[in-house]
Amino acid sequence: MAPMTEVEGRRVALSNLDKVLYPAAGFTKGELLHYYATTAGVLLPHLRDRPVSFLRYPDGPDGQLFFTKNVPPGTPDWVTTAQVPRSQGPARMVLVQDLASLMWAANLVTEFHTHQWTADDPGEADRLVFDLDPGPPATVVQCCEVALWLRERLAADGIEAYAKTSGAKGLHLLAGVRGSSSERVSDYAKALAVEAERALPKLVVHRMTRSLRPGKVFVDWSQNAARKTTAAPYTVRAREVPAVSTPVTWDEVAGCSRAEQFVFLAPDVAPRLRDHGDLLAPLFERRRATALP
Repeated sequence: MAPMTEVEGRRVALSNLDKVLYPAAGFTKGELLHYYATTAGVLLPHLRDRPVSFLRYPDGPDGQLFFTKNVPPGTPDWVTTAQVPRSQGPARMVLVQDLASLMWAANLVTEFHTHQWTADDPGEADRLVFDLDPGPPATVVQCCEVALWLRERLAADGIEAYAKTSGAKGLHLLAGVRGSSSERVSDYAKALAVEAERALPKLVVHRMTRSLRPGKVFVDWSQNAARKTTAAPYTVRAREVPAVSTPVTWDEVAGCSRAEQFVFLAPDVAPRLRDHGDLLAPLFERRRATALP
């Protein structure tokens, strides 16, 4: 039996704390859980009310990885769930609403992925996202160039964009939107991706076709589809080291000259939060959410 810990009045099993999940960094499961516990104040608002998909890697990134959308077997009855629509019929998914459910989920060793809509209104998107994915030899440096172009283009439509690292090799742009379906947001995002390719033909590709991507940045607009999810801000990724999807300032984006500048590990996040707070906090201000043109 795993030892039980009380978290906000809930009994949560936290197991195998000494297990090394990231051998390259010597980073243990206990350190992973500590990261999530101490980052909960900024992470939870980005998860709350959003059906969560888990990318699980219980034996570390070099072990088996599997994606879980439905409520996992053995989920405590106090964990909030919601029925959500799917093309093959409604399904039930987890909502991570509080510290106790966050720690329960983190104990499964997960990346957290969320939709661009909330469970109380799955027909309406409140987020716009671009996933900028570099095709080698392009790196996040080229992603930053594309991000600056997209930021300016979005601003021309009155939309304020925010940036975070993907925690892998690319960059995510996010914006708050209102009054639009996922389909409408997807159409708008695709149009901007096509426009970016026309403006920066040597740098951008808007199609997923692998043969088109070497040396360019794939502007993935498709994650705005209702069925798609994106790695949540502050989630630790299943990579060689415990890299985190970390919000960055636009000055950092403009000044990025080496890929290493945009690799943030779990221990790096607390100092950044002390310096910057949550750079994505404006996404929660309804006055900043913009109707699409």
